[in-house]
Amino acid sequence: MKTFHTVAELRAALKIERLKDKSIAFVPTMGNLHDGHMSLIRKAKEEGDIIVSSIFVNPMQFSDQSDLERYPKTLEEDKRVLEANGCHYLFAPDALEMYPDGKRSQTQIEVVGISDILCGASRPGHFIGVSTVVTKLFNIVQPDCAIFGNKDFQQLKVIEDMVRDLSSNVRIIGVDTARNEDGLAMSSRNGYLTEEERRIAPTIYQTLLWAKDALIANRASREDICEQAQQKLEAAGFRRDYFEICAQDTLQTPSEEEKRLVILTAAYLGKARLIDNLRVELA
Repeated sequence: MKTFHTVAELRAALKIERLKDKSIAFVPTMGNLHDGHMSLIRKAKEEGDIIVSSIFVNPMQFSDQSDLERYPKTLEEDKRVLEANGCHYLFAPDALEMYPDGKRSQTQIEVVGISDILCGASRPGHFIGVSTVVTKLFNIVQPDCAIFGNKDFQQLKVIEDMVRDLSSNVRIIGVDTARNEDGLAMSSRNGYLTEEERRIAPTIYQTLLWAKDALIANRASREDICEQAQQKLEAAGFRRDYFEICAQDTLQTPSEEEKRLVILTAAYLGKARLIDNLRVELA
């Protein structure tokens, strides 16, 4: 695996691959890699000849400076893991390379209608940072396809809408959430959990499963299911952020006739903010 820190170096290497008529599959990350990321690399190997990954902790998507500063940075270990799993090129720029005039002077991309709800309401400006940096990375790498995890379901929808609206030629592929044996979705933020909190954390997935069963069985209104789920999480030790049932395609409040739903939640446990989701197909 070759590692590049500048746009010019990466572009030069990938130009050679394109002249060989090689297809490029891209996996953007913020590092601190775990097996969930490796499931994306494995999918990329099925979809492209050349696998490119990026590691960039994007300051534009952090509204809390302390959250940005404590985000785990494990570049050397990440490089070993990527190489062992078959990645060909790693792009690991610094903030100056990505935002040479500073993030405040950076042109911004906003996907309207979906960026300021759910996680966007809790983290104002977050998805503007995501869509802006992903647009830049797509322009730099120019991949045939890009791989993202379904755990960040709203992020995936933001990127899908962005690609459609900007007439981008990148094919977006979502990969099922990678989970630990106890059901907890794999996340770099799980490292913030204490031993006791880690024991409690799988409750978030168990509560999603309960809500899915209640929804399918029509045991209560959707609003009541969400409120009861919040109460279950609070009883386990979480602090509530949101628990919502949305239409899969739009993430808006679904009509009673809508059959393709997704249950999404975010909740705080100690210093960690955990997110998860489950898709539901009603008969």
